[in-house]
Amino acid sequence: MDAHTAGRTPESETYVLAAWKLPLIVAAVAFAIVGGFYVGGPGLGMAVGALAASSVIVMAVIRPPQPPIEPCAAADGRNRLLLVVQDPDPEAILTAAALAAAACEGGLEILILAPIVKTFLERWSEETGPPRRRAQERIAGTTAILRRAGATAGGRIGDEDPVQAVADTVTGFAASRVTLVGASAGSDKVARELAARLTVPFMHLRGTGALAVGPAGSIQTHLSGR
Repeated sequence: MDAHTAGRTPESETYVLAAWKLPLIVAAVAFAIVGGFYVGGPGLGMAVGALAASSVIVMAVIRPPQPPIEPCAAADGRNRLLLVVQDPDPEAILTAAALAAAACEGGLEILILAPIVKTFLERWSEETGPPRRRAQERIAGTTAILRRAGATAGGRIGDEDPVQAVADTVTGFAASRVTLVGASAGSDKVARELAARLTVPFMHLRGTGALAVGPAGSIQTHLSGR
């Protein structure tokens, strides 16, 4: 089983433009436009201005601002795991919960987040029923897996964009750590963005294989606190 962990490391930080760079960029654009008017007249000046404006728009579309995702504060100080389930792999789910429980002191509250997944036809027809039912089935399957290990969890259906689903959920759920379980296409991209933007510890578990933390007995001990 592959496990990728990340916190707010320098490599995963979202890039923030330094304050001194913005005036320099504006000055460079203005200088290019004025130079165009001076050298080639209105025609060249307008062309340079249009090119500069187009470049700014394209960069804003390609790399939109990505503010940090910061969970709301926990009033009771409890440890909470937000378990984002794209693929309900039993071993990955148990490993995620056990690792979180082992890293926390005291009890662990778990919330299962299942982002909806739409097919092309469902997206085109704006169909919501079947995608929500599949998400609910993922929540039910994950809840059953955790219950057999002695843990309880709540569940929530999230936005089709997993990153947006996490951002929406942590406004009301004070997650102390977030784990993504998924090996489907696009999960690596989601994991990279969550690692860069989350302000709490993050882990990505994918695939199947041997459990990363001992036998089932030790997992149950971690989850139940016995």
